[in-house]
Amino acid sequence: MLVAAALFSISCNKETVEKPKYITFAIDANFERFSDKDSICYYLDKSKEAGFNGILVDVRGTYGSVLYKSDFMPELTEVKGFRCDRDWDYLQYMIDEAGKRNMKVTVSTAVFPVGSSWWHTGQVYSDSTLASLTCVEYTPHGMMKIEDDRTKAAAFMNPVLPESQEYAKRFIRELFTRYKFDGYVLDYCRYPDAESDFSEASRKAFEKFTGEEVEHFPGDIFTYAEDGSRIPGKYYKQWWLFRSTVIKDFIADISRMKNELCPSVELQYWAASWLHAIYTQGQNWAGTQSRFYEEYLDDWATEDYWKTSFAEYIDVFVTGTYLEHIWGADDPESIEYGINRTLRDVGDACRVYGSLYALNYRDFEDAVYLTLSRTEGLMVFDLIQVIQYDLWDEIKAGIDRAESEI
Repeated sequence: MLVAAALFSISCNKETVEKPKYITFAIDANFERFSDKDSICYYLDKSKEAGFNGILVDVRGTYGSVLYKSDFMPELTEVKGFRCDRDWDYLQYMIDEAGKRNMKVTVSTAVFPVGSSWWHTGQVYSDSTLASLTCVEYTPHGMMKIEDDRTKAAAFMNPVLPESQEYAKRFIRELFTRYKFDGYVLDYCRYPDAESDFSEASRKAFEKFTGEEVEHFPGDIFTYAEDGSRIPGKYYKQWWLFRSTVIKDFIADISRMKNELCPSVELQYWAASWLHAIYTQGQNWAGTQSRFYEEYLDDWATEDYWKTSFAEYIDVFVTGTYLEHIWGADDPESIEYGINRTLRDVGDACRVYGSLYALNYRDFEDAVYLTLSRTEGLMVFDLIQVIQYDLWDEIKAGIDRAESEI
């Protein structure tokens, strides 16, 4: 009897240690493919057979329109000339069909984008209210609105504006209260880049943050050299501290909302693993114990940059190790290095899942094995590349290798 109980206990423990393994379904790249319910079921089955036990469903992309039932945002009905007017709820269908296959569902949204600057399409181009919220860029050639800059992938709302934050919170609240899913990922929850935002609203918010009046704006932040590089001004370091604080505070608000409305949902944040290079976007995903920034004190960081860390406000950080090399603990261009750095900088603040870019398809079995072995979960981005390079067998082999060692 005791032996049977022990074996049952071991069996249960084995079941509980299975790690999350997600494949992502990007909203635009898979729009035509998933216009048909049979196609959704087919690729859910393929994903399950490859070893995935979860899917990430992207329901709001950079265009600003959505693939769920919203009270205030339009449904996405056309991508690159292909039109689909669904009379069914895309997200709910994904949730229902994944549930039939015992697969978990994580929902992803782009948080601050409201249009595609590249394609000059999206909500910002038809909604004057949203256009009033988008970023003002400070470029080597002068000031311009981000939606007019064809070199930028997405037209972001200015994260510092209360109206921008409330707009984002409104659709996040809709998702939390209307659907039952397992995880929610904050994507594009940041500033677009160093050139945005330099509006008068950002100037006033920065002055309130520092308690000082900025006499020359934006010159006191930085100016441009002839080659387009930045020349730091008086408030250069404080500017990056300010922006990271804006993003941290917003994420803290979403964390509180999630805990109030749906505490069992995993709050996740998805970003690049190269933490030292994304300070211009306000993305300090490290734990408060990390002092990674100390080697940049002579460049962009302040001594108290650790205060902008937000890993403590999320349940999972999804680290994007979108790198071509796989092995190499001392190679900054390797997945292994990116994972190790992430684990070091996050510490025990939250769990870490590793994300792979399937476009880097060479030796993908090794990449899957390494990521699933070293982190607490796997995300493969995206289905379209998995199909293009026929990576199903390699993914299955990598998952099986990793799980055989548990």
